[in-house]
Amino acid sequence: MGALHAGHAALVRAAAALADAVAVTVFVNPLQFGPGEDLDRYPRTPEADLALLGELGVELVFAPTAEEVYPGGPPAVTVDPGPLGEVLEGASRPGHFAGVLTVVMKLLGLLRPDIAVFGEKDYQQLALIRRAVADLELGVDIVGVPTVREPDGLAVSSRNSYLSPAERIRATALSRALRVGAAAGPDGAEAVLAAATVELTKAGIKVDYLALRRPDLAAPQAGPARLLVAARIGSTRLIDNVPLDLGGPERTSASARPRSASESDGGRSDGLPAGPSGDRTSPPAARPPEQTQ
Repeated sequence: MGALHAGHAALVRAAAALADAVAVTVFVNPLQFGPGEDLDRYPRTPEADLALLGELGVELVFAPTAEEVYPGGPPAVTVDPGPLGEVLEGASRPGHFAGVLTVVMKLLGLLRPDIAVFGEKDYQQLALIRRAVADLELGVDIVGVPTVREPDGLAVSSRNSYLSPAERIRATALSRALRVGAAAGPDGAEAVLAAATVELTKAGIKVDYLALRRPDLAAPQAGPARLLVAARIGSTRLIDNVPLDLGGPERTSASARPRSASESDGGRSDGLPAGPSGDRTSPPAARPPEQTQ
């Protein structure tokens, strides 16, 4: 949505390692903002965005107006995210994911890419886009890229610019809590949530949610999982998440039973693209510098 930073640059580099040409869409989507949210004040830096994308060697930038994306006003037909869109962020921001999926499906239809790259910081968004693309048979490979962080651990975000210096320091408690929670993964779900809660409580942070889910955001089981948090620091709402490996009795029993063919080759029972931790993520390798500039 613009106000590009190091996290967006990582998406471009990941795309450049996977494809011969990279297109970037920049659009502050009004359909995904609810009443009272920060649509009007959301940071917009179009000139700086274009300069950064030029330095990264992007071949095409599509930065439409709202009138171009939604001619005639809000669309009559939107994409329903289903039950997964009603929990976590969806519970805190009703209608948000319908707006996200509607604009993403429109942009995929307009650009017709082979691959689309999204950040893991908005992890529920990534899971929903994967689900929608699979269910609608769009034939686009959705690739997730790990969250880029500041040296102190804070996830890079356009909304970090809203934080005062004191709030910026407090905000580091989010990533610290996630890190402590992930470290408790071998001890099971209760230990993960307890450890993260202690860290957030020490920092005096009241969360919208602290949740443990499977990579596809279903109920947690032993094995690969995601720990997700959303909280307000002052008037700024921030989200973050980390992957972890969850221990417990279920893990022991799961490892003892025969594995299905889909599990043996790293696949997932829901048919979505998968990687070693249940998610499709971009490869660590990148093109040589002369190919990415």
